[in-house]
Amino acid sequence: MIVDEELEKLRATVRHLKDRQDILDCIQRESRARDRQDVEMIASCWWEDGVDEHGAIITAAPDYPERANFGHRRGFLQTSHNITNHLCELDGDIAHCESYVIGGLAWKHGKRTSIAFGRYLDRMERRGDEWRILTRRCTIEMTCDGDAEWVNSDAIKGFLKGLWSRKDPSYERPFVARDTNEGVRW
Repeated sequence: MIVDEELEKLRATVRHLKDRQDILDCIQRESRARDRQDVEMIASCWWEDGVDEHGAIITAAPDYPERANFGHRRGFLQTSHNITNHLCELDGDIAHCESYVIGGLAWKHGKRTSIAFGRYLDRMERRGDEWRILTRRCTIEMTCDGDAEWVNSDAIKGFLKGLWSRKDPSYERPFVARDTNEGVRW
């Protein structure tokens, strides 16, 4: 009897940990997809009936990937969304998450970079065995700007450059070192 109880507790713990990891994976995958402008991957993180609230704009999930990509392309050369602190309250097939995000935004003119600090407030749902975002609200806590010229310095020369496409090196498999003349570089 005690063994059965312990096994049931262990199953519940493993389920809880797996749910939390699946949720965090989805949130991080969505951020990565936006930094690559990968419409299919962004969409795969959202339920069709989901909504995103970015500032004064609320967008239905089916329209969100293109709208988010357009917004980034309109003003920036590159973006970098970084998920840091992550809190997750699980309640069956629903989770409420607060994920801190630090966003790097390289302006099109190439002279300035902005860093925005905020949070994603997500309602996630599990349908079947999959967790996706149903509702996202975004906060902006603070921003700062800096000179972007450093990326054009000799210290950076030769580093791979991130691309807004599936030609980004992160899509290559397997990861192997390549000739330093290959790929898009600074």
